[in-house]
Amino acid sequence: MSDSFTPLSNDPVENALLSLAIEGWRFSRAYLRLISKIEVSEQNRFFSQCRYFQKQIEEKVGEIGYKLVNIEGHPFEPGIAATALNIADFMPDDNLVVEQMLEPVITNENGIVKMGTVLLRKGE
Repeated sequence: MSDSFTPLSNDPVENALLSLAIEGWRFSRAYLRLISKIEVSEQNRFFSQCRYFQKQIEEKVGEIGYKLVNIEGHPFEPGIAATALNIADFMPDDNLVVEQMLEPVITNENGIVKMGTVLLRKGE
């Protein structure tokens, strides 16, 4: 597990899977940004592979009772389950939207297990 991973469960196997899921999330996001830079004719195959990878992560995390939640495109409001790294770049009355998820929100049947990490942009 990475040094910055805070255990989310008392079960070390669950923690290992959740840590891998977070790293997989980060990797797939970087991979998708890379895919956008290659020729359109090549993008579909790589996009499909990445989507399959993401789906596998979501299914395995779901099998142990957790869910990865993506809030990209949602309004950023008080109480949202995410920490914005660039919140200081905006005025308090700005209409903000989650532009990019750096880490997903993790939930289970009891609610939020781990807050997400996001970057914001001004909304319209």
